[in-house]
Amino acid sequence: MILVTYDVDTTDKGGAKRLRNVAKSCVNHGRRVQNSVFECVLNEAQFTALVHKLETIIDKSKDNLRFYNLGKNWDRKVTTIGINTSFDVTGELII
Repeated sequence: MILVTYDVDTTDKGGAKRLRNVAKSCVNHGRRVQNSVFECVLNEAQFTALVHKLETIIDKSKDNLRFYNLGKNWDRKVTTIGINTSFDVTGELII
């Protein structure tokens, strides 16, 4: 389980586009749990591919990406308070 967080500067013209592209890339790899936070269950190759893709999107002088590796026992490390509209990310996903 990898927690992906990002902060994209939207004060310039390209910022909104970068923000949308980062979100789209993250949606393809996990589920949004907050506006700029995604939970992703990834193997090493998938993680490397996601990091590379996001690095090509952001402006490293203005934007910020953070990746938190919660490991295999992540379900014991996550506490949710308030509304929890989540689903089992390890279960089957029907699209």
